[in-house]
Amino acid sequence: MNQPNPSNTPRFTPQGLIPTAEQTAIQLAQNKVVLVDANAGAAKTTTLALRIGEALARKLAPEQILALTFTPEAREVLRRRLQEVGVPSALAERVAVLSFEDFAAWMMDLADNDDVRQCRDLRALKEPALRAIDRTADRYAGSVDGLELHTHSVALSQFLEVQQSLKATMALDSDVEFMGHEEAAEQLGIPLSDYLATLEYEAMRLDGGAGAVFRGPFDASYDLACNLHEGARLAEQFPDYRLVLCDELHDLNEASFRILEALIDRPQAFFVGAGDKDQVIHAKLGASDEYLKRRFSERFPKLARYPLTQTWRHGPHLAYAMAEFKQKRVESALPLRTEILHAHYADAAECAQRVVAAVRQWKADGNAYDGCAILIRDRHQSMAIENALIEADIDYRTPPMAGYLQRDEILFLRGLLGIALKDFSAVKSEQVRVAVVEALVAFSEMKFSIHSMDNFKQQIMKSPDLLGELFMIEDERRDGVEPDYRDVASAGTKRAVIAALAWLSTVDPTAPAAAVLTELCERVQLAATARRIFVRAYDASVITKSIASLLAAAAASGQSLREFWNAVNAREAFIRRKRDRKSVLIECAGNAKGKEFEHVILPFLEEGEFPHPSKPRREEENLFYVAATRARARLTLLAPSDAATRSSFIAQMRLPKSSAAAETALERNQRAPVATPPTRCYLTAGFQDKDHVKALGAKFDIARRAWYVESGTDLTPFLAWMKK
Repeated sequence: MNQPNPSNTPRFTPQGLIPTAEQTAIQLAQNKVVLVDANAGAAKTTTLALRIGEALARKLAPEQILALTFTPEAREVLRRRLQEVGVPSALAERVAVLSFEDFAAWMMDLADNDDVRQCRDLRALKEPALRAIDRTADRYAGSVDGLELHTHSVALSQFLEVQQSLKATMALDSDVEFMGHEEAAEQLGIPLSDYLATLEYEAMRLDGGAGAVFRGPFDASYDLACNLHEGARLAEQFPDYRLVLCDELHDLNEASFRILEALIDRPQAFFVGAGDKDQVIHAKLGASDEYLKRRFSERFPKLARYPLTQTWRHGPHLAYAMAEFKQKRVESALPLRTEILHAHYADAAECAQRVVAAVRQWKADGNAYDGCAILIRDRHQSMAIENALIEADIDYRTPPMAGYLQRDEILFLRGLLGIALKDFSAVKSEQVRVAVVEALVAFSEMKFSIHSMDNFKQQIMKSPDLLGELFMIEDERRDGVEPDYRDVASAGTKRAVIAALAWLSTVDPTAPAAAVLTELCERVQLAATARRIFVRAYDASVITKSIASLLAAAAASGQSLREFWNAVNAREAFIRRKRDRKSVLIECAGNAKGKEFEHVILPFLEEGEFPHPSKPRREEENLFYVAATRARARLTLLAPSDAATRSSFIAQMRLPKSSAAAETALERNQRAPVATPPTRCYLTAGFQDKDHVKALGAKFDIARRAWYVESGTDLTPFLAWMKK
């Protein structure tokens, strides 16, 4: 590859963007391995696009460039950035911009000369997972003590999650050949039942070693990493990539690291990867800051590191607060005042009202609802907020997190109420009716064949009042066969649920809902069931908190059981009504990485919630850092009135100190002359001015995060926003 020497100037000039000195250094970097240590909002993807533009300007064939991402969404963003910085569409389309999974599947298909079926949706893996569990039972039931194999939806989901973790970390490829199954499972840190079922699942998926029959999420990367690690010559079949890039390098796990090693090891290959060690939040999938801090340096000791310290997402106030929070350098040259607001609450209900007040104020300030995101630590926190938004008639959306009325534990209780009140037809959505059936099966720990369960779901969609017959369905069994492994743990739970239903049918519908629901939860042993069916104690605790929130809502409502049932279904109708995108977003903070919002609201910032005591402190810090840095114009922090119970993260931001420094920086940014491309005149207009300057004809430079007018335009209407 024709690499520039340090005295060269860039040959690629981007449109609508003047690269910073840090970006230019990366654009011209000539080391074989370059790691970019970036801050949140520091234009990592744009900088990689500049590096690609420079390579193309230096006559590297676009087919010799490979850019890798970890998600399809990130892949599409990088493709857009190439065009935004001015790479001609014809060239950009020839550059291979792929997710790791897409690249791995492509390479494995080339090696096997076979187009293996890809199962992108976990639901497509349900049938092979069930078959693997059945095979595990046939082989080990009676010979392995403590074997607990479940087939309800929660258990299957957890089983597939365990598999993903084992493959992403390459733990499943560990050398356990001479270990017993129990010892191997203990070393891997997973339940023996899941380990044995995984072995059976992989034997089916790989056809006993003949080759993959199908692949689910992470399977392609895992298969390719195994192939490369075993000394196979597959890497020699890789296309002749001279420049390899990787975005969001903090999401790197062992499987993707092994793939990068093979790509970088090719003699003429150069590598540029960008990441932020403080955004490592996917530890369950093997993500670790060890790759950025140590593993790359050990494997490629001559690598060069470059910083991207300047954020283009928010102004100095938030930048400096995050610098204090993470004790690292963060700069912002934007003439933008990113507000950091505080409000306090006494309990969950008041916290929810503070959220509503913050949303209303945002709207009153002339902003749209869709610019506002409520980022919660965990899904149980959304219940009070959702109810408050419904009462305030404020539309909201919850992708990909289900609204609280569609969560398994709530659907289970709704199903019991629908049976007892003989009013399941009040649930209008056929999709929700099916979900209720699945939740009843999961939390009652009942076992059915796939055929009988699917038939019953079809009947429920047509005749919802048949729901009560679910508990009268007998499992399909061969005559003379003893009850199998699926009956052992579930018999007690199922009896308790049937007994609770019998009791519930005698309850007066005018009785207080809170008292009835509290008694019902105790009778069906809901807390104990959650601890049993959820592998991780943390997940079970979230379920418990979710139920507690529902009971608190019922108590606060003062409604009878019948009134509460009607209100729940009315709320669901509100949630499901047709909305456009102009609604408030409620999202778990862990799902917000890679996104940005004009206004971010962080509720329930209290000890025991955020940070969570059962999670590693560093991981919780990273999650808060990700959540807070999604904001552009405003960040609202909601914490308890009692200072002693507030999240320690707020104090860690050192706001008095960071705010004072930010004021000075903001004045500097507002006074500083703006270096602009010769064909554009940039303005000092802030977020509050956007509608005004847009109406006058100004345009927004997404890379620069600034408004501008084209040269030759009459600048008189824009004098208020011109640099003096």
